[in-house]
Amino acid sequence: MNALAELFNNKILWVAVLSWFIAQFLKIIVTLLQEHRLDITKLWASGGMPSSHSSFVMALSGSVGQLYGFDSVYFAISMVFSFIVMYDAANVRLEAGRQAAMINQIIEVLENKELNPEQRLKEILGHTPIQVLAGGILGIIVSIVCFM
Repeated sequence: MNALAELFNNKILWVAVLSWFIAQFLKIIVTLLQEHRLDITKLWASGGMPSSHSSFVMALSGSVGQLYGFDSVYFAISMVFSFIVMYDAANVRLEAGRQAAMINQIIEVLENKELNPEQRLKEILGHTPIQVLAGGILGIIVSIVCFM
């Protein structure tokens, strides 16, 4: 079997991708319900509810666990990877987003005519712990449903 066919037959990969897509789609729904506006850009945006990063990696881990066993080395590796990604989403990237917001406020205060407003930093980079938890739960549910 060639590499491309193997890639398309990799159920674990496609379950993770499906979980990511569902999370991204849910961001559109959450924005519609909370802000009463349809924002299709949420389909590829980072940050927001639920965390697609968490959903993606937990669907990966859940699928690996179901296929190879929750006591396998593969599951252990994928869970460590998942915890690192979720920690980063809820801590490092969240703080980077807060820093970007502060820098953008400083730019406004300075009113520097030479600064281009399009150069502003992206402020929504990370997730709150609830967003990470919601994404993780979504990933687990998608992996369970897809491997039933």
